[in-house]
Amino acid sequence: MSYSFEYIDIILLAMIAGFIFLRLRGILGKKTGFEGKIPAQFGKNFQKIKISPKENKENFDGEIQREFLKGAEIAYETIITDFSDSDNKLIASKPLLSKKIHDQFKEALLDRKNKGHFAEITFIGIKSAAVKNHKKIDDRFEVTVDFISEIITCIKDKDKKIVSGDNEKIKTVYDTWVFSKDIKSSNPNWLLINTIT
Repeated sequence: MSYSFEYIDIILLAMIAGFIFLRLRGILGKKTGFEGKIPAQFGKNFQKIKISPKENKENFDGEIQREFLKGAEIAYETIITDFSDSDNKLIASKPLLSKKIHDQFKEALLDRKNKGHFAEITFIGIKSAAVKNHKKIDDRFEVTVDFISEIITCIKDKDKKIVSGDNEKIKTVYDTWVFSKDIKSSNPNWLLINTIT
């Protein structure tokens, strides 16, 4: 009889542990930091968006816009988590960045390294992403996206003391990013060309 109670105890403990695990996963998310390569899904989503020289404001709506935003969300998370990497793996994001933005990010990472600081970022998730505007300028098509995300972030010194931020507090971040694509180029990639604060 006592054996049956032991089995019930084990089953109850397993259920409690499973519940706690699922709650933590729901709160903290699945990803922390950069995972080593740009997700293939990013390229697939952005390659679907064909911009012709005749593209105008009226036909960058509906399904095209939704597909674009899927790719933009993946790019946003990839770039944010790359920027937290103390090993400076920003080069993995290089296909997503214009030269100007890449150089700005690289300079900021170098400055942080020279100070002996490093960032810890846990990307919780994107609450919303919306196209703010889109326009054709000469041979380029530009799309401005407003992102609202949740991130846990802090900067630590070489002694692992927190210099800024909070490693336990979830912060809501508002970002406006501008993506651009060369209409005449065979390259399917959209590039991040500006970040507006």
